[in-house]
Amino acid sequence: MAETSDDLITALRAELPDEAVVTDPDRLASYQHDMATFCPYGTPAVGVLARSTEHVQHVLRVASRLGVPVVPQGGRTGLSGGANAIDGCIVLSLEKMTTIREIDAPNRIAVVEPGVLNSTLSAAVAEHGLFYPPDPSSWEISTLGGNVATNAGGLCCVKYGVTADFVRGLEVVLADGEVLRTGRRTAKGVAGYDLTRLFVGSEGTLGVVTEVTLALRPTGQEPHTVAGLFPTVAQAGDAVARVVAAGLVPSLLEFMDQTSLRAANDYRNMGLPENAAAMLIAQSDADTDRAVADIGAIAAIFTEAGGFDVVEAEDLAEGEMLLTARRDSHYALEALGSRLTDDVCVPLSRLADFVHQVEKVAAEVDLTIATVGHAGDGNLHPSVMFDAGDADQVRRADRAFDEIMRIGLEMGGTVTGEHGVGVLKRDWLARELGPVGERVHRELKRLFDPAGILNPGKVLAP
Repeated sequence: MAETSDDLITALRAELPDEAVVTDPDRLASYQHDMATFCPYGTPAVGVLARSTEHVQHVLRVASRLGVPVVPQGGRTGLSGGANAIDGCIVLSLEKMTTIREIDAPNRIAVVEPGVLNSTLSAAVAEHGLFYPPDPSSWEISTLGGNVATNAGGLCCVKYGVTADFVRGLEVVLADGEVLRTGRRTAKGVAGYDLTRLFVGSEGTLGVVTEVTLALRPTGQEPHTVAGLFPTVAQAGDAVARVVAAGLVPSLLEFMDQTSLRAANDYRNMGLPENAAAMLIAQSDADTDRAVADIGAIAAIFTEAGGFDVVEAEDLAEGEMLLTARRDSHYALEALGSRLTDDVCVPLSRLADFVHQVEKVAAEVDLTIATVGHAGDGNLHPSVMFDAGDADQVRRADRAFDEIMRIGLEMGGTVTGEHGVGVLKRDWLARELGPVGERVHRELKRLFDPAGILNPGKVLAP
């Protein structure tokens, strides 16, 4: 085994700079896993910090020749174990590929390398009067390559859609090291199969993305914001349904339950009333007059649905303050202990029922479950809180996770709206796909990766 590892490292170093090859065990340990809970990970044989497409090609040629698995990685901020190493693999980090290769303002596109942070691109295109809408809460630390790998969403999905809706084209290195270019730069184009969409969300199991061509939008107007507190989750869910039924299209519509509200208070001393069962926050970035009218209409709906303390922000700063509690929920909940974060999307009509069922699960397993999410598109994130040092709590947390998955599917939902499948949800994906869907997935995997070296064990169970 040692000789095989030595042969692998020698082969990699033949066409890579010394600093790109990581063999130190302490450094390698930092590339073992992402931020997911309950996801196994192994010890890589070597790490490669690629800085170019050519580096990635060389890694995959060597891996194909020697039959070594390759685990692509971005910022390792994922929540499903999709970037977790397996024993003896090459961890192929793309975090050093951070060049924005082009911002084409007239055609409203950007061409980026996969290691560019979401927030970095947003700041860069803003200087050209442009806007990149997909904005995961981790946008300051998550890479665009990772966003593409999981088809990430964010707060603005209710109006603008997910990452796939903005990917025009890709440069992908296939398992044998060959480079494939998919898609196009034009706004329209339907020639051939949509290979771009196939790779978006494939989590590194079909190829390694080394360049992304993204569509941009003109910068929106300064958003107007409203927040409302509700005495019951059912009333908050009713308010969401009424907003959608009224034909209103907010640029975000977010939900927080009582547990997450209290955590936000503890985290930043927000002064939010802790007697509320739920809070909704809505924004509109339409033209000023339309935004004012839409937010006024949403505020009225919140009140009619039973909301209290319905507040329209007076300016941008106050609107951002109201939104801070939602954006910081990931960090605020850390203070409550270890957590297992879910990512279920259900039909809007089942939103309140889903949260109610999650509350029942929390009571049954005797654990705290905090729920936040993107109410406007039905994508909610229940976080099961537990003590990782207590074996019984770990068992109950695992049970709660499975119950939440089951409830989501039975309501006509999906097991992941934006976090991806990785290791965490691959068994549940099989249930969602059904036998025919799973067979087709496996056939596609074999077509693109016949030797099975690309991120094995992710998305599809071995």
